[in-house]
Amino acid sequence: MSYTGWILLTASLVGLSCGLIGVLLILRRMAMMADAISHTVLLGIVCAYLVTRELTGIHMLIGAVVTGLITAIVIQWLHTRGVQQEASIGIVFTTLFAIGVILIATKVGNAHLDVKHTLMGEITFIPWEIMEIPLLGRIPEAVVLLSIVLIVVVVIIIAFYKEWKITSFDPALAASLGIPVIFMHYLFMSLVSLTTVAAFDAVGAIMVVAMLITPAAAAYLWTDRLSILFLLSSSFGIMSAFIGYYLAVWLDTSISGAMAFSTGIIFMISFLCSPKYGVLARGFIGRKKTANI
Repeated sequence: MSYTGWILLTASLVGLSCGLIGVLLILRRMAMMADAISHTVLLGIVCAYLVTRELTGIHMLIGAVVTGLITAIVIQWLHTRGVQQEASIGIVFTTLFAIGVILIATKVGNAHLDVKHTLMGEITFIPWEIMEIPLLGRIPEAVVLLSIVLIVVVVIIIAFYKEWKITSFDPALAASLGIPVIFMHYLFMSLVSLTTVAAFDAVGAIMVVAMLITPAAAAYLWTDRLSILFLLSSSFGIMSAFIGYYLAVWLDTSISGAMAFSTGIIFMISFLCSPKYGVLARGFIGRKKTANI
């Protein structure tokens, strides 16, 4: 595959995984949790590096996932103690992210681990960091990792589809039916952490947040059916990857930044043109009602 092909494949895998997870984030009104976890995993990555002094390996993934789960647990703990959900997210997110930045500045030294890399990622380097896979040949490490994460996300969503649907729309009903709401919550937080960490190094925090929230929000304007929401959101994620890449080439700018911007373009088109909730559709319906009167 060509250099451009690997970049587009990597970004598309991010769009697919984040698009699927983003639907549940939107339905559960937890969109800002994506922003929190995408930043606090930096602390886990830094801690894993300080322990092992290695910038690659499964320890980085483990450290980041553990930090993501700690973020979710502490936010939930503060919320149960009377702190508003938004405030608890803000407190934990800024505190843990600040600790990660301080550790980078004071402990990491000359290692290639910096705040700019954290925010914007290095998707242009993806085709050069390769590994040998039997029968498949030489494949970028990020593509392998993101493919595995996508498979895990799809399998868990399908396996617990009924549970996701009920707990997302009516947690009280789910609890009365005997569905383990708390278990589903932390399983979901684990998926958010895993997806965020997998995409973090390749595309950076900004694109992760954009892909987790905006495609799902755009899809929600087009349909109320959960299955269609999943399909539309993941499709919008892929579209954003392709549009963003060629926009970045045209403008000679950041690829991840352009892809994040593309999610906003798709949302604005949906906001204006969706048949049920779009501004233009509602304006047309309003004029039609006025004319009938």
